[in-house]
Amino acid sequence: MTDTKQNLSGLDGYYLEDLSVGMTGVYAKTITDTDIVMFAGISGDTNPVHLNQEYAAATMFKGRIAHGMLSAGFISTVLGTRLPGPGAIYISQTLKFKAPVRVGDTVVARATITEIVPEKKRVTLKTVCTVGETVVIDGEAVVMVPVRGS
Repeated sequence: MTDTKQNLSGLDGYYLEDLSVGMTGVYAKTITDTDIVMFAGISGDTNPVHLNQEYAAATMFKGRIAHGMLSAGFISTVLGTRLPGPGAIYISQTLKFKAPVRVGDTVVARATITEIVPEKKRVTLKTVCTVGETVVIDGEAVVMVPVRGS
């Protein structure tokens, strides 16, 4: 990323004028058992494939897996804190869940700008989450980005 961030308040992300196709933001997090249990509590998704090892062992996954939306949330982290950063507003997101994530896996979320539509103040980004070389989530996001002086 370039160093064109306007950080006057300490909270601002990139302005639309500072963005270019190809810029990428990244966030990585190693999944813990606590993350899964807390996500289940916050979201209400208590599917036993996430919480019960005995149940999960009998599934196609042969053990517990993290919620797909937990990993997808890391895309939101990239968009809201890295690129475009604070001030960006999520408009849409597509997600394709490709592989499971387990306790101990490090999920790396990347968002890369593929299109900028200045007249709508919108940016499209390719969004990918990986564990090692394995793509676990593939998608696309559209965000609205502030313009300088707004």
